[in-house]
Amino acid sequence: MSEKNVKFHLPGLFEFFELYFAFLPLYRNHRDWFYDWCEIASIYGTPADCVWGGGRVGFGDDIAEQVIELLNEYQISPRLTFSNSLLTEKHLSDKKCNALSSTFHEKSKTKTGIVIYSDLLLDYLKKKFSDFYFVSSTTKVLTEFEDFKMELQRDDFEYAVPDFRLNKSFEKLASLSDEEKDKVEFLCNECCWCGCKDRKACYENVSRKSLGEESFSVCDDDNCSVDENGDFICYAPGGEAGYSFSRAMKSPMFISKDDILEKYVPMGFSNFKIEGRGLGSAMVLEFLLYYLVKPECQIEVREKIYLDSMLDLF
Repeated sequence: MSEKNVKFHLPGLFEFFELYFAFLPLYRNHRDWFYDWCEIASIYGTPADCVWGGGRVGFGDDIAEQVIELLNEYQISPRLTFSNSLLTEKHLSDKKCNALSSTFHEKSKTKTGIVIYSDLLLDYLKKKFSDFYFVSSTTKVLTEFEDFKMELQRDDFEYAVPDFRLNKSFEKLASLSDEEKDKVEFLCNECCWCGCKDRKACYENVSRKSLGEESFSVCDDDNCSVDENGDFICYAPGGEAGYSFSRAMKSPMFISKDDILEKYVPMGFSNFKIEGRGLGSAMVLEFLLYYLVKPECQIEVREKIYLDSMLDLF
């Protein structure tokens, strides 16, 4: 596999539309500022109040046609993050989510992906929208390698994102077939503590909020699982501080640029996901600079973005 095959899947399809509106012209018109071994393959996300959404609570205006027009121009695949883990039959008829899916199905010139958890929703969408491709969500928290390998072997999915704690299971990863390796999409910049046992509960809390359901708190001695606003309380080391890219970089599961080129590419892997939908534009810009832009050109990109009057990065 050539180094030019490295594909990044970026956060904030709706959430950071304004950032990409300013960033993508730079990516096309100043290609020499960017690494030549990689490309932007997709941008993922969901608008606010999307009951099929999960992973992180979506935000941003419902600007589907503007989003589609932008990604059509740059021939980038849009991905809708429909990773709610608590969907039931009654949720399949949601008018907003169905209309959103129809709009992408009808107007996107590049193939639309669906990041998904629920098999119920998967079967529904496969029957209704034959042109979509599907990505098995990391919110399934598949920490056992054999469970993840079974996911790779499902014909339903074009890609599958393992739990980040499998990132450095190199001996097991090397044992995958070429076809399986092509389907693996690594989550590069997770900040979560590697020993966390509450990751699935955290994602389920987001799913409840997306459904508009009240989150219930489970208390053990002095610790409760959610606060008075229904937000999940993280008790992992450093969890109270929120996301930090510098802390993520220190994680043993962090995948750096050098890791991609020196370890994963020689092994035959090509797909890498950057998280960040629940963060701000300024933080996501730092991810884009780190993974896509040559160090000596990062100042030029920052200047162009910061001077864009559309953007409120802070």
